[in-house]
Amino acid sequence: MLRDRAEIPPIRQRSLEARLAANEADVDAAQALRYRVFYDEMLARPSSESLSRRRDADEFDNICDHLLVIDHDSDGDAGGRVVGTYRLLRRSVAERHGGFYSASEYDLSCLANSPGEIMELGRSCVDAEHRTRPTMQLLWSAIAAYVFRYEISLMFGCASLPGTDPQALGPQLSYLYHHHLAPPEIRLHALPERYTDMRIVPKAELDLKTALAGLPPLIKGYLRLGGFVGDGAVID
Repeated sequence: MLRDRAEIPPIRQRSLEARLAANEADVDAAQALRYRVFYDEMLARPSSESLSRRRDADEFDNICDHLLVIDHDSDGDAGGRVVGTYRLLRRSVAERHGGFYSASEYDLSCLANSPGEIMELGRSCVDAEHRTRPTMQLLWSAIAAYVFRYEISLMFGCASLPGTDPQALGPQLSYLYHHHLAPPEIRLHALPERYTDMRIVPKAELDLKTALAGLPPLIKGYLRLGGFVGDGAVID
């Protein structure tokens, strides 16, 4: 477990509380939620170890901070149930422990000269029954507190579209490329061996309403906050 753990006060809204994981049991609860969402619901293919443990876990879990949303009105081992999670990894930590998760899919070299602290966001998910505005607002309020605590100047990370067929996702991928491509100085590129061109539908032929309707709420939220996308999708 990460020892130089952040100290961020919990944020409470009625039955929901956002806080950082404080122990291995908290991280285990986040991994269990990730498994239910990514594998049971979204039908990703688990490794044999993940399948046997019913946990979504990797080596990065040991160095990241895990942001949790807990519903205290739901049954759980400690008086509540983890219904939302984000994984947070600061550059100052990643540099001491082998780098960022995203580096296995994208060339992050253009971020090397970004001033100050930067942070990778990942493994985000919310329980199906809690995908509501209050839950997302609580998650983002806690992330904002974390950002202010560490004076983070830039956030990045992988976000997913459902499925593995680029042609089926052509309107969404093309819309993101044509309308929300990052400026050159911070434009991440998928690694050559994993690169999938996002320019599937010409810009002039895009049905913007249909493309937007097909984007996951999380990605639309990033765009509303001023987020950009890199060049190239990766099939996971």
